[in-house]
Amino acid sequence: MPTTEVSVVTLKAQTFPVTVELPGRTQAYQTSDVRPQVSGILQKRLFTEGQNVEAGQVLYQIDPASYQASFDNAQAELAQAKAAVQSAKPKAERYQRLVKQGAVSKQDKDEAVATLREAEAAVVAAEAKLQSAKINLEYAQIKAPISGRIGKSSATPGALVTADQAAALTTINQLDPINVDLSFASVDGLKLQRQLDSGKLKKTDGKVQVKLKLEDGSDYSEEGSLEFIGNAVDETTGTVELRAIFKNAQYRLLPGMYVNATLYVGTDEQAILIPQQAVTRNSKGEATVWVVADDNTVKQRVITTSKAVKDQWLISSGLNVGERIVVEGVQKIRTGQTVKTVAFKQDDIEVAESVSTDTTSSKDQLAN
Repeated sequence: MPTTEVSVVTLKAQTFPVTVELPGRTQAYQTSDVRPQVSGILQKRLFTEGQNVEAGQVLYQIDPASYQASFDNAQAELAQAKAAVQSAKPKAERYQRLVKQGAVSKQDKDEAVATLREAEAAVVAAEAKLQSAKINLEYAQIKAPISGRIGKSSATPGALVTADQAAALTTINQLDPINVDLSFASVDGLKLQRQLDSGKLKKTDGKVQVKLKLEDGSDYSEEGSLEFIGNAVDETTGTVELRAIFKNAQYRLLPGMYVNATLYVGTDEQAILIPQQAVTRNSKGEATVWVVADDNTVKQRVITTSKAVKDQWLISSGLNVGERIVVEGVQKIRTGQTVKTVAFKQDDIEVAESVSTDTTSSKDQLAN
């Protein structure tokens, strides 16, 4: 009987970027609820809903009449207090000279000095009152506390608003950059840390590189970075909070969107990838391959696959570098059979060069 011919590949170590895929939601980089700090009737709304505003831009005008009157009154009181000082100061200085000559009593001198000190204190109080009145007058103009995109207004001209009311007049969200909040299972973090500590995964320099896939399955054009790792594990979910930041100049991302994030956490320089067609399933549903020994006999072996990489499987365990596995002809062989091997043509197989990324630009691992 002629020897069965099979196509084989010899396993080689390949450099492969290790990724973690996590679900997440977008959050505004900064959010500010706009509330009045003084009470009054709204006279004007000075912004267009849904447009960008700058920090310090006037958004609403409250009727300033009463606050202008208080300011004017405080100015008058300050002027009056300063005039009292100008009147009391010469008298106090004169009495201090005369008391040395015995021309006035010490009591008269003390009363003149006390009157001066009282007038000076009145000036300080009047200045504070004027400053308070000035602040309230400025608060009649409700300004944007941050730059960003403003939402709809909950109040219209003519509405009565009160200082520090519970309901916000509007909300401003800073959307560029934008945050993406993620949750990472603590048990997966421990596994990743062990791989990094053992040297199975190589650490990379810089921050963790993050890419997004949007709700409709499309890829987000901007690449982000991991900026925050929580300092505690949620007891209910067993996860750690992560936060990535992305540029969002086109406002394609809005707060509350569901996304899938891919984090590039390290590099496996001894990764083994095999063609998917080489993998079959046994009666238990386990993944198996046919391994060719040095004497060209074949034996079926159970393996563990990690993930699919285009038309290849990334192998977690069960195979070693240098071994040969059957890719074509598995239907014609049985355990212990001697086979004739020919090299499998990999024209249509994506190998390491096409699945590896430039690891020099990868970002730091989650463990740092």
